[in-house]
Amino acid sequence: MSKIVLITGASSGYGKATAKAFADKGYTVVIAARNKEKLDAAKTQTGADSSFVMNVTKPEDWNAVKKFITEKYGRLDILVNNAGGGVAIKEVSELSVEEIDSTIKLNLNSVIYGCREFADMMKQQKTGTMINISSVCAKECWPTWSVYAAAKAGVLNFSKGMYLEMQPYNVRVTCVIPSSASTGFQSSCGIGETTDKLLPEDIAQTVLYIAELPQRAVVEDVTVWGIDKQVNPL
Repeated sequence: MSKIVLITGASSGYGKATAKAFADKGYTVVIAARNKEKLDAAKTQTGADSSFVMNVTKPEDWNAVKKFITEKYGRLDILVNNAGGGVAIKEVSELSVEEIDSTIKLNLNSVIYGCREFADMMKQQKTGTMINISSVCAKECWPTWSVYAAAKAGVLNFSKGMYLEMQPYNVRVTCVIPSSASTGFQSSCGIGETTDKLLPEDIAQTVLYIAELPQRAVVEDVTVWGIDKQVNPL
C-alpha cells in the first residue's frame, strides 16, 4: 500500500495544492476541511482517495478522523497540519475576545491537537512525518497581524519541541513557513486580496520534498518567500 497522507484545510489554497501534489505521486491522500461541498469538489479535482468533514479546532473531530483513518487504512504516514486563517486582522485594541480566542484556536491549538492525536500511532509505527504550516508572520512583524503572528510563532516553536519528543521514535516534525500567495486567505478575513508571484503549488512542492527525503534526513524548518516580497525589519 502507498503511504497514507492526511491534509487539513485541503478544500482550497495550500492544502488543496498539496493534496494534488501527493496524489499525483501515487500517495493515498485523505483531505479534511469544514465545508463538505468544497471538500467534495477538491476530492475530485485533486485525486484524493478520501475526504473527511471536520473542524480542526474541536478535539473530538480529531479523534473521529483518527478512528476513520485507523479503520480504513490502519496507519498514517504523513500528517500535514495546514488548516488556518486570519479570522480578524485588526489592531489588538479593536479585537474582541472571541476573535482573539478563535485566531489562536484555529492557527495554533489545531496543530497541537493534530500532532497529539497521531503521536502514539507514529510512535508505535516507529516512523512518520508531521509537517506543520506556519507563516512568515512567525518571524516578521506587520501592524494588525499581531495575534495571528503570535499563533504562527507558536506553531514554529511547538514544532521544534514536538520534534524532540518524536525523534527517539524515528518520527520527523517539520515547520514550513510560507509567504503570502493568492489563495483567498486575505478575502476570507476581510482584507483586500493580494496578487503574489508565490503560488500554492510552490508550497505544495516544498511539503512533498520534505516528505520524500530519506528517513535519515529531517528539515527543522524552511521559509519560502515569493521573489517579489521585501521585508523591512522592525
